[in-house]
Amino acid sequence: MKVLVLSWEFPPRIVGGISRHVAELYPELVKLGLEIVVATVEAPPAPSLETVDGLQVHRLVVEPNTHFFRWVDHLNQRLMEWGETQDSTTFQAIHAHDWLVADAAISLQSRWGLPLVATIHATEFGRYNGIYSDAQRHVHHKELNLAAKADRVIVCSEYMAQEVGRALHCPPAKIRVIPNGLSLARVNAHRPSPDFDRAAFRQQFAEPDEALVYYVGRISHEKGILVLLEAAPHILAACAHRVKFVAIGSGETHTHFLKQRTAHLGIAEQVLFTGFMADAEVARFQAVADCAVFPSLYEPFGIVALESFAAGVPVVVSSTGGLPEVVRHEETGLIARVNDGPALAAAVIRILQDRDLAQSLVVNAQQDLHTRFNWRRIAPLTLQVYQELVGVGAGKGYIKGC
Repeated sequence: MKVLVLSWEFPPRIVGGISRHVAELYPELVKLGLEIVVATVEAPPAPSLETVDGLQVHRLVVEPNTHFFRWVDHLNQRLMEWGETQDSTTFQAIHAHDWLVADAAISLQSRWGLPLVATIHATEFGRYNGIYSDAQRHVHHKELNLAAKADRVIVCSEYMAQEVGRALHCPPAKIRVIPNGLSLARVNAHRPSPDFDRAAFRQQFAEPDEALVYYVGRISHEKGILVLLEAAPHILAACAHRVKFVAIGSGETHTHFLKQRTAHLGIAEQVLFTGFMADAEVARFQAVADCAVFPSLYEPFGIVALESFAAGVPVVVSSTGGLPEVVRHEETGLIARVNDGPALAAAVIRILQDRDLAQSLVVNAQQDLHTRFNWRRIAPLTLQVYQELVGVGAGKGYIKGC
């Protein structure tokens, strides 16, 4: 079976979680005997055509444009033009990742007469709890069209299955829930060397007797970092003010607002915003941290929690989206009520003050990584979706729609 994968990001171009999802899932499908062709956006100095972990990756030149939607239109035009140069008879399915490649995916589906699988990683409706602006309506329309035209829609959690059904009017019979995974090989590649001076590195962020609590990810409203700041005074009071909070990630506009809030709360000296941090540096930081907090207001899955699992850092997450499906409360982490600063503070305090609990959570979380969130376990579930449509081993042939 040969599958065309359309994605607007692929390493070394990493904007969000889709890049790593695509780069980590499909090599496992190659091991199962599939031929995978990825069409994506150029990422200098990476070559325009190369084989990466068994994937044939085509990187297309997309002219920069200050207007994001025009850039997306050009991306889809380039994908369609590239598609015209391919021998469509060699493909058995198309797999599109999110609305940014929807137009090209739908066009190639129609032109080639092939089944279309769409993975919807998040929705515009979910991010903002509704559609309020013309820009949001534009994205929402693209998502609606992709969900309508796709023969199968893959989502990463039961929460997202409900959201896609509700927001995008997608029938349950079309939806398949397949969790995200984590490449332990990628994580291990960034682990600090044995001679890593933990004390010296940690000194950059906290005193030896101070606990290190961190968030890593995009600095945006939906990630709920403000809730962590509101919880910080409670945590500091319970821990004799011997805690430092570190927010790792980019998002200049929201970071400016959050810094103002820390000053208002009187905790500016206890909070550090690092900006973007490379994977190797994040791994070094995780090696010296005491607790990871992901207080999202909206989170389809929460792969950052898996990354903390792998790093051996106990996690606290909010009770929203797919996070409660990733983290098992009091087994692999603690779950606090969403948008509730005191509840979040209580969970963090428990981890900082009960090291036996913290260690138990870490041990169980790492076991879950090897069982529930292993790409080798997840890849066959994706293969099964393709087989539903092309009838491999079942003699059914391609069944359009549901």
